[in-house]
Amino acid sequence: MSSKKITPGKLILYIVLSLGAFLMVLPFIWTVLSSLKNMKQTFAVPPTILPDPVIWENYPESLSALPFGRAYFNSIYIAVIVTVIQLFTASMAGYAFAKLKFRGHNLVFILFLATMMIPSQVTMIPLFIIMKNLGLLGTHMSLILPASLFNAFGVFLMRQFIASLPDELEEAAIIEGASVPQIFFRIVLPLVKPSLAAFGIFVFLGQWNNFLYPLIFLNRTESFTVPLLLNFFKGTYATDYPLLMAGTVISILPVLVVYMFFQKQIIQGIAITGMKN
Repeated sequence: MSSKKITPGKLILYIVLSLGAFLMVLPFIWTVLSSLKNMKQTFAVPPTILPDPVIWENYPESLSALPFGRAYFNSIYIAVIVTVIQLFTASMAGYAFAKLKFRGHNLVFILFLATMMIPSQVTMIPLFIIMKNLGLLGTHMSLILPASLFNAFGVFLMRQFIASLPDELEEAAIIEGASVPQIFFRIVLPLVKPSLAAFGIFVFLGQWNNFLYPLIFLNRTESFTVPLLLNFFKGTYATDYPLLMAGTVISILPVLVVYMFFQKQIIQGIAITGMKN
């Protein structure tokens, strides 16, 4: 029982973590509260925290002001396709680097990790030129194809997880006559589900919140994603902030639901990246 007592050091740590958590969630709380105000309440001096009265009409007006339904569909199917392909390619590459000791595999793995140090701004213009030459500008393939090729972080994550699996499992499968694809699909993949779930959530959230590349590659309203469509609430001379905040809350809800259901896998996947080979 004595080991469960909260020491002064732990109490201070809990207080600091609680304050940090509050600071992290404060912008979201402010966004939700602002979505229930009108323009007068939004710019009131001194600022008001709670909306009075509550303007629930901001949400239906936000949905009807712009084609959010189409944008939701675009964001979901792009994020799902990219996530599925990256899970497949990253897990295969991670298995190759962790268990298949081919010549130069360490060098190739280092080169993979080195790509994480290249800023996206460096590859933005060459990527735009490539998509233009392929005739993919203005289409969703310009977003799906580059993002689906490979993900260095995903390869690293899967490699760390697969490397922690005992070699005896693979040796036993080889003795039974299993081929490399059979070992990968029947033994490795079922054992790396937590890591796959964590990586899949990271990829989905990254694609859902992607704003810069859709802004560069897409040029038609019907092909816009949710983050890009939200930008339309910002006018040249004025911005309807209550509707903007309402649309932002609507766009956050799917991400919030995904995180609430899979937060255990996220934490477990992050912890596994620190495991030794």
